Amino acid sequence: MALKLADYKTTVHNDWCPGCGDFGILNAIQMALSEMQTPLHRATIFSGIGCSGKTPHFIHTYGIHTLHGRVLPFAQGAKICNPDLEVLAVGGDGDGLGIGAGHFISSGRRNVDMVYIIFNNAVYGLTKGQAAPTLKLGMKTKSLTQPNMNNSVNPIALALVAGFTFIGRGYSYDVRHLKELIKKAIEHKGLAFLDVLQPCPTYNDINTKEWYQGLDNFNPENGKQMPRTYKLEETGYDGIVRQPYEASTKMGQAIERSNEWGSKIPLGIFYQNEHIPTYQDRIVGRIPNYLEIPPAKQDISDQNNKPTAKLDKLLDDLRADK
Repeated sequence: MALKLADYKTTVHNDWCPGCGDFGILNAIQMALSEMQTPLHRATIFSGIGCSGKTPHFIHTYGIHTLHGRVLPFAQGAKICNPDLEVLAVGGDGDGLGIGAGHFISSGRRNVDMVYIIFNNAVYGLTKGQAAPTLKLGMKTKSLTQPNMNNSVNPIALALVAGFTFIGRGYSYDVRHLKELIKKAIEHKGLAFLDVLQPCPTYNDINTKEWYQGLDNFNPENGKQMPRTYKLEETGYDGIVRQPYEASTKMGQAIERSNEWGSKIPLGIFYQNEHIPTYQDRIVGRIPNYLEIPPAKQDISDQNNKPTAKLDKLLDDLRADK
């Protein structure tokens, strides 16, 4: 029996602020899972702390609400223990690029086959609007008494140099385009990252829905109003690495486009490289039967609840060290 979109929704009350971009991202995730017919028991959503941390509460799959900045270690651990799971990690830009920045970089080195989505509104929404790592230098949002004194993090460029093998950007109010990006990220073999731009109607009074729509942005050639966002695929841009030798060139193109901001903001797939072995591939190189009997499928006790794990060798090694 085919799963419907409603099957991926819960009855938990959603208390996000009206107009929050989180709603669009949530809908895009649910639509992507529905269109891909991902079994409910196979999808697992992990989240960090912040407004986006509530996402697993609203998706009718397995969900784990973890610790501030620690969503990636939890999510990677689950995927490594049970490679049959479809793992999606979600978190805010402060959660992932502030306190969680070290895990963000280390995750790129591993290339675990999963998806990480950052809800990027440039502020710490749940804690009253402080400047997040993606807020531009000199910007003064609603809660700041003085303009932001720090340079901003470029999530696309950071993911690229860290080693993520699929890097894209979406916009929360373009739900259908974002849904397609999420599907492509899930289908990708390797660690996929999506930076999703979104308004925070409560605390970010600069990057608003109207700002993204370009109500104050005019084409210098004809004077017409022009949306700030545009789709890379509509310009002929191609970030897919089809041969290993193309990687350096594609990375350079991705960084160049990622620096566009202001009157023109690109959306779409910046970079994709499936020539890098996944972490699961690397494990198989050492443990050939890993995929057949990963940790999650191994018995740890018998029918009488007696532990079946053999620790004698480990204990002998520990004794030998003394």
